[in-house]
Amino acid sequence: MNLPLRNTLGTAWPTLAIMLGASVWGMVWYPLRMLHALGVTGTAASALTSGAGCLFVLLVRRSAIKTVRWHWLLPALALFAGITNLGFVWGAIHGQVMRVLLLFYLTPAWTALFAHFILHERLTWAGAALAALSLAGAMMMLWSPQLGIPVPGSLAEWAGLAAGMAFAMSNVLILKTSRELPGMKAEMRTAVIFGGAAIFGGCASFFEAMPAPPTDTHIGMAVFLVLAIGFVLATNNMLVQYGLARVPANRASIIMLFEIVITALTAWLFAGEVPGPREWAGGACIVLASALSSWVHRAKPAEKADAGKDGNADGNGKNRPRAMV
Repeated sequence: MNLPLRNTLGTAWPTLAIMLGASVWGMVWYPLRMLHALGVTGTAASALTSGAGCLFVLLVRRSAIKTVRWHWLLPALALFAGITNLGFVWGAIHGQVMRVLLLFYLTPAWTALFAHFILHERLTWAGAALAALSLAGAMMMLWSPQLGIPVPGSLAEWAGLAAGMAFAMSNVLILKTSRELPGMKAEMRTAVIFGGAAIFGGCASFFEAMPAPPTDTHIGMAVFLVLAIGFVLATNNMLVQYGLARVPANRASIIMLFEIVITALTAWLFAGEVPGPREWAGGACIVLASALSSWVHRAKPAEKADAGKDGNADGNGKNRPRAMV
């Protein structure tokens, strides 16, 4: 195999891994609704599928458990990962999935703020402008003359908004964890995320009214869906980590927006949900802000190289990572 072809394939596989991961996230809402139809609440579905995913990661990557060290960041990461998972799952089950997802994707706004206060990163004009653009998209999508103030119009939409905020916080905490616990394997951070989602979802399930539980004829299908979703999400997470480790962050962020395309397509095919003009316009602003946020620091590799020459590196001789605004 000649060198150019080998380099092309070496780039194509990680890109395909990220695109496949985004596709899975864009379709997972449908089997979750199937679980709800079988009598499994959104909170219980979040707890059970996350628990299955955590167990799968711990079994497959059990040799990495020894890299875990106690730090206050781990329960904090677990908490916000739990809010993320529960908010998205509950919102996707009970709301219009595209509106929930777009509210979830307001991450440029929240990431800019959280990174400023937690990671002490300077809030640039570009970052502030992108945050304003994404928030303007949300206001455009949510505003209507009848409702007045542009705020989420249902509990499901509030859940999607809260999930997006928690997701941004989770990303910031993951970066801070990688700095504070550099010896901890990425798979164990995945296990913490799934474990936190399982515990938080399990606690929340006590406060949600349980519908008629699955009948004897449906219990087998419910168990199969729980295990299948947990396995797919855990495998998908590790697959995306493989891609993210080999694809530049700016390009990876663009590829991950493929999730919105898949969600829109599946919502139309399986749920008959067709966004209106305001949803399209507001969603376009949110997607544009998310896409442009990956280019704010497009000169970062060059800056890191210069920093390395000047000796501005961490104790291990490696430049410290930055949160993406």
